[in-house]
Amino acid sequence: MKINTNYLNLKDSYLFATVSRKVAEYKAANPSKEVISLGIGDVTLPLVPAVIDAMHRAVSEMGNADIFKGYGEYQGYDFLRQAVCGYYAKKGVRLDENEVFIGDGAKSDVGNIVDIFDTDNTVIIPDPVYPVYVDTNIMSGRKITFVNGNEQNNFLPLPDESTEGDIVYLCSPNNPTGAVYTKEQLKLWVDWALERDAVILFDGAYEAYVQDSDLPTSIYQIPGAKECAIEFCSLSKTAGFTGVRCGYTIVPNSLIRNDTSLNKMWLRRQSTKFNGLSYIVQRGAEAVFTDEGLRQNRENIGYYMENARIMADTLTELGIWFTGGENSPYIWLKCPGNMSSWEFFDLLLNECNIVGTPGVGFGQNGEGFFRLTAFGNRDDVIKAMDRIRKMRF
Repeated sequence: MKINTNYLNLKDSYLFATVSRKVAEYKAANPSKEVISLGIGDVTLPLVPAVIDAMHRAVSEMGNADIFKGYGEYQGYDFLRQAVCGYYAKKGVRLDENEVFIGDGAKSDVGNIVDIFDTDNTVIIPDPVYPVYVDTNIMSGRKITFVNGNEQNNFLPLPDESTEGDIVYLCSPNNPTGAVYTKEQLKLWVDWALERDAVILFDGAYEAYVQDSDLPTSIYQIPGAKECAIEFCSLSKTAGFTGVRCGYTIVPNSLIRNDTSLNKMWLRRQSTKFNGLSYIVQRGAEAVFTDEGLRQNRENIGYYMENARIMADTLTELGIWFTGGENSPYIWLKCPGNMSSWEFFDLLLNECNIVGTPGVGFGQNGEGFFRLTAFGNRDDVIKAMDRIRKMRF
């Protein structure tokens, strides 16, 4: 028996463990202090009534022998795939039902999609980055090259004549930086991929937070993308499904490599390794895409985006450079006074009793930067910003 030694090449996931340890130590030493977390990447508002009502009805159906559901479809029930297609139609994107795959969240599919690619491929990943992109390819033993996101390009790296690879990961709006690609910028990546027969893996988990109608919310709004891109999306942040779990992946029928349909390959993979998502959850997800579900969830998104505006206004007032906040629930700020990410973490915790996420935990280009999230209570956000204003950086 031999193990997959690629796992031994993974770095320890120290970031959030270290954050938790530091916060726990501070609270133990300062029990009277109120610590506010702006580092959490989880939602805090409950599921909307339209979703709850739909799930209640589905639970009742499961108690009725005449309409009880057993094993579902590997690819997801027709009613939910049709709802996703309808949602994309409002974006001006036409999808066939068989191009939509329902899963338990974007994280799983982003990690599992590499099953259909040979390990010989070179993978291009932006830095800083959502760690799942890196770790899943290390596990498979692929060669990884990085494209640099930095202050100069507003953390939106673009391809040039030196950019070479077979698979590229893009996330827009981005986690952790909150930066959003324009249509013109995404077209550069699409053209690059088409010229090389490369494949773009596009993570659109935060598309519902885009407020600017000129910005793309799907890579398929870019001509040619259906011939080179797979898109992942999630209801975790769109509809508060972080604990319920539901997402979807789009694999166009026109995405062909080596005379082989990637859509059919992904279907074969899913039908072998995945048994479908709960009927109850899928009925709740269907309700997200109804007019009422969309309206109710837009209210929740508006709440988070108002939190982001309050944070962005404070940073602007203090003259602190940042990206995000306008079309994303994340704010990525430059640590004042040339502090390192961890130095700024310690300062905020000890002086302001505020918790955020050190940018260096997302890659070497994150050093000197810091992530705040808008997924919190309004009163806490206001209180935290008042504390930061009193600081002298």
